[in-house]
Amino acid sequence: MSRFGKLEFGSGQGDELSPSHRGPDEAKCLKEANDAFTQGNFEGALRLFARALEHNQTNPSAWAGQVRMLIELADFQQAKQWADRALELFPRDAELLAAKAVALARLGDLPAAMAFSDAAVEREPQEPYTWLARGDVLLAKDEKGADYCFSKALAAAPGQWLWPWLASRIHLYYRRMALALKLISQAMALDASQSVIWAQMGKCQLALGLASAAQTSLEQARQLNPQSLEAATALEHLHGLDWWERLRGKANRWLGR
Repeated sequence: MSRFGKLEFGSGQGDELSPSHRGPDEAKCLKEANDAFTQGNFEGALRLFARALEHNQTNPSAWAGQVRMLIELADFQQAKQWADRALELFPRDAELLAAKAVALARLGDLPAAMAFSDAAVEREPQEPYTWLARGDVLLAKDEKGADYCFSKALAAAPGQWLWPWLASRIHLYYRRMALALKLISQAMALDASQSVIWAQMGKCQLALGLASAAQTSLEQARQLNPQSLEAATALEHLHGLDWWERLRGKANRWLGR
C-alpha cells in the first residue's frame, strides 16, 4: 500500500487543489519535517511534509520535501508520481524539477532524468540541491562532470554540514565508497555533534571493510541519538557479519584450512 494511501487532496479524481492560508500549524509542520530530515528520520519527515500540505496545498517546498524523502527511502516510483503531481501545480519549480530528475535517474530513465536536470539548472537562483541532484544524475550516467556538480553544491552553501552529508549519501548509493568517506569526513569537520554524520561515517567505513572503525562510529551515532534507525540497522548488519566471520573461521579450522 502506498505511503500516501490515506492522504486525499480534493473530493475526487481530477479535482483542483484549493489553496489555503498559511498559518502557524503549517510553519510548525515544515520546521518539524526539516528537523526530522536532518536527524535521518525520513519516514517521519515524509509524514510531516504531508501534514504541512493538509494546511496549505499550494506550498512547493512541502511537495518537494515529500518527493525528496521518498527518494531517501528508495521509493523512487512513488517519488516520480508525486513529483509529476506537484509539477502540474509548479511546472517551473527548480527543486521539484531536480527531485524528479533524481527519481528518474534512480529508475534508469537517464535521458528523461537529464532533461529535467537541465530544466532545473536553467532556473534562477541555483540552489545547492539543484547541483546535488545534477551530480546524482551524472553519477547514474557514469559521467565525469558529476564531481564539478558536487563542488558547485558545496560551494553554494559553505560551512553547512548538510550538503556534504547528502553528497556522501549519494556517492554511497552509487558504490563510490572512497569519495563517500571523503565527503562525510568534510561534514564531520564542520559539525561532529550530528548523529547522522556519525551514522553515515560508519556506513562508509563498513562498506570499505573497516569494521572496527565502523562500530565505533555507529555506536557514537547511537549515543548522540538513541532513536537513530540508520545506526541501529548498520550495527545489526555489522554484528551479522561478525557472526558469519566467526562461523566461517570455525568451519575452516574444522576442515583444517
